[in-house]
Amino acid sequence: MQRTATVLVYSDDTTTREQVRLAAGRRPAPDVPEIEYLEVATLPAVLAALEEGGVDVCVLDGESAPAGGMGVCRQIKDEIFACPPVLLLIGRPQDAWLATWCRADATVAHPLDPSDMAASLASLLRERLPSAV
Repeated sequence: MQRTATVLVYSDDTTTREQVRLAAGRRPAPDVPEIEYLEVATLPAVLAALEEGGVDVCVLDGESAPAGGMGVCRQIKDEIFACPPVLLLIGRPQDAWLATWCRADATVAHPLDPSDMAASLASLLRERLPSAV
């Protein structure tokens, strides 16, 4: 099993980034590797991290400004070769249809439920890292 997985967390709000870390924890499920979080607050930082490589899953805040997570998701799915799976944080469950437009792989609505967050993140890690199962 891989020793760690890198999860990029994009939000302009430090509290939201902290909520993601606390909700998912260091290991969201026993059959996935421990997580190292890479926190970023700007679109250029997201793009630079993805170009550098090594990101296994992206968690994008749909409520970020000025670049919202939905637009960022659509952009990276179009521009990044072998883009990692994206977990999109949405403002309300009714916004899930927008996530399909931007090609998000999973969604979790605010306020973040730890069990939903951990389950969604673990599922994406299993998808990305099949040897982790």
